[in-house]
Amino acid sequence: MLLVWKVNAQKSDTTNDEQFSFHFQTTVINQYKPSFYAKYSGDNSLSNSEEDQTTITSTLFAGARLWKGASFFFNPELSGGAGLSNALGVAASTNGESYRVGNPKPHITAARYFYRQMFYKKNSETEYQSSNANSLAGNSPTEYFDIIIGKVSVPDYFDDNKFSHDPRTQFMSWGLMSNGAWDVPSNVYGYCPSIVMDKVNEKYELHYAFSLIPIQINGPVIDWHVAKANSQTLEYARKYKFKSQPGAFRLMSFFTTTHMGNYQEALQAMALQGNDNPPDIALNREYGRTKYGFGSNMEQNISNSLGCFVRASWNDGHNEDWMYSEIDLTLSAGLAENMGNAGRKDDNAGVAFVVSGISKTHREYLEAGGNGFLLGDGKLNYMPEQLAEIYYSASLIKGKMYVSGFYQFILNPGYNMDRGPVNVFSVRVHTEL
Repeated sequence: MLLVWKVNAQKSDTTNDEQFSFHFQTTVINQYKPSFYAKYSGDNSLSNSEEDQTTITSTLFAGARLWKGASFFFNPELSGGAGLSNALGVAASTNGESYRVGNPKPHITAARYFYRQMFYKKNSETEYQSSNANSLAGNSPTEYFDIIIGKVSVPDYFDDNKFSHDPRTQFMSWGLMSNGAWDVPSNVYGYCPSIVMDKVNEKYELHYAFSLIPIQINGPVIDWHVAKANSQTLEYARKYKFKSQPGAFRLMSFFTTTHMGNYQEALQAMALQGNDNPPDIALNREYGRTKYGFGSNMEQNISNSLGCFVRASWNDGHNEDWMYSEIDLTLSAGLAENMGNAGRKDDNAGVAFVVSGISKTHREYLEAGGNGFLLGDGKLNYMPEQLAEIYYSASLIKGKMYVSGFYQFILNPGYNMDRGPVNVFSVRVHTEL
């Protein structure tokens, strides 16, 4: 975790631009939960039995510089395993890597492949950028416009937060690594074809993305009916200093359209049938349905080693969530500490909390026994879901291998007072080269 905003500048005559870049990461996460009380369970419930699951992802980050301002990146990725109860039953699900898996059997996919073109003034001020995953070492302009075309992970460019954004190195809950009410454009593995445009200078950033989305809810296959199925994301980020410490504030909006189902229509159809069958939102899906929402995101260094973050987001909640999670409003906050003051400068620790809720019609749909793509206990005694997470990440090999221990405590899993509380213990091993 970086506790400074940017790397130190170096003069261009002392640093050569990197022509090719190769990096690699592997992340293995094992999670265990004891059994817990549940008054009842449904098809999409978190199992109340004792359970343990493991996920793995391995990614090659390959990049090449093409011509002035142009580069191309390709990321083949192996993934396998499963989240607890196949990541069902908890809105702010506990393993941020599990959404990249989708299939317990290990398999290889082309996770990312994209072209990036930067545009900047000839004599622009530059700063040195270190070689990293999907970045080439060299002097990069501090003010530029760029366009990215290809298959990407949209959160690489939006809702960033240096204290809570990467489940491979920081907090793991879906409700902490991103704004939970943002229905993140992605297939089941976390990627989708997109056009991303960025305007960046030393004070602010402006980002826009037009993304294609899956043809099935949380599915692997993209819907190429571009005009009828897409998601657009817009974000403004402002950098500042408060009492000499760096910080940033971001405002985001999104708009998605596809053949979503509508909660109210599903409830009305159930009432007209006059039987005991639960509502089924899949029966009223049609193109033209939309989902829109807003999010905010703040990060602030309190000292050189301690930082905090706060996120909040909301969506309209009329139509079903399509890609990320079943969250219609959420608030999260946390602290992250570099342990240099304790003589462990490569270790990090954090504590955070997230509370999530859903719209009135979404709640009524679950109360009537309906299933979403992540939630469905058969009925619902509603209360906002709450998750607390604490972790410690220890460096075993500086800059190359880290082992982290986690504890997560969940109240009202899936917004249900009749289930839980739940305790989850996790170990994560992350290596990078």
